[in-house]
Amino acid sequence: MINKRLLIKNLLAHNDENSFYDKKRKIDITHKEGKAKFLKHICALSNSNPKNNSYIVIGVDDEDNKIVGVHFFDDSKIQNLINAYLSNPPIVQYENIPFPHLPDDKVVGLVTIRPIDEITSLRKNIWKYYGGSVFFRDGSMSMPKIFDIEIKDVNSKIVNAIESHAQNNIQYTLDGVFDFMNKRKDYNPQYMVFKEYFVLCWSGQKKVVKDNIYYSRVDIELINEQVRLFFSTLDEVSITYDNNSFKIIEYVSLGLQNSFKYYTLEETTILFEDNAHYTIETNLLFEPPQFDKKVLHHIYNANNALIEKLKKGISLTKHETHDLNNLPATYLICYLNEFPNAIDRLTEAKPLLKRHNKVVYNAYQDAARILRKVKYS
Repeated sequence: MINKRLLIKNLLAHNDENSFYDKKRKIDITHKEGKAKFLKHICALSNSNPKNNSYIVIGVDDEDNKIVGVHFFDDSKIQNLINAYLSNPPIVQYENIPFPHLPDDKVVGLVTIRPIDEITSLRKNIWKYYGGSVFFRDGSMSMPKIFDIEIKDVNSKIVNAIESHAQNNIQYTLDGVFDFMNKRKDYNPQYMVFKEYFVLCWSGQKKVVKDNIYYSRVDIELINEQVRLFFSTLDEVSITYDNNSFKIIEYVSLGLQNSFKYYTLEETTILFEDNAHYTIETNLLFEPPQFDKKVLHHIYNANNALIEKLKKGISLTKHETHDLNNLPATYLICYLNEFPNAIDRLTEAKPLLKRHNKVVYNAYQDAARILRKVKYS
């Protein structure tokens, strides 16, 4: 089993960006340009490496390879995005890899692109790229090319060597368990062993509501691979497990005018098999709450007015500041209640919210995460 943290170190230490490896400071697939660029890189790496894995490391400074990290990204629907836009889509896995020096809410993103030995192309137009376009890697660049020759396998030996030097061992596993238990000591950390092979650590702040147990500040890591499987600071989560599986049900709080309710969002099940493999299954449970259209029209227009004030640098009243903190969630509710332009306005507001303060920007990230799950299901 590959230790993904060690794999990232090997990629950064021994190879500049090339035809099987790319690095990014961050990615943003909340808008068309970001989606298009991400799909272009997936397409190019898949086409340039028909026999071996390709990788994108996210959260690394381009200038000096410094690991700066990115926010935890839930990948459960990213394959749906790739299937929607690419012909002969590769199998793509996005994993969140914790590093000891990063803050709790930051990880390094690792995108693994599995070889399919077929030519991948854009299925339809997106941003400035046309449907039918085929991309390949030219050094560290992803470039459109006309495909008329057989692609040579030039990277398999190098990639195999990098992966073989990133194999996990008992020391890495034990160190990972102790690091997790010490770091999460305020949130009841636990470790579990599945199938006498997989070591999973998890922690959370427990509370009981009407005989039901929920957790917040949940952190779940598969120590064998140094992969963070789940991370949440505020959302309520229920956890169940048996000898073969570990199940998480995530809840989100949504509402209007200080009246909020928890709604089930998604069920994630980690299944451990006897052959030293595991799979992760996700099932969207979310049923969008419906509200009175007249009330939503009022809130939608009020949100638009707040955004205009931020653009002009006009100070907000105490009441407006409270409404701004709820703006991402209320825009999301408007979108889920057939206000299609609400998400465009929320995307437009992103840089303004980021500059305003961390609280409202975190609320934006939560709304974007829910939208991503819903949109690509």
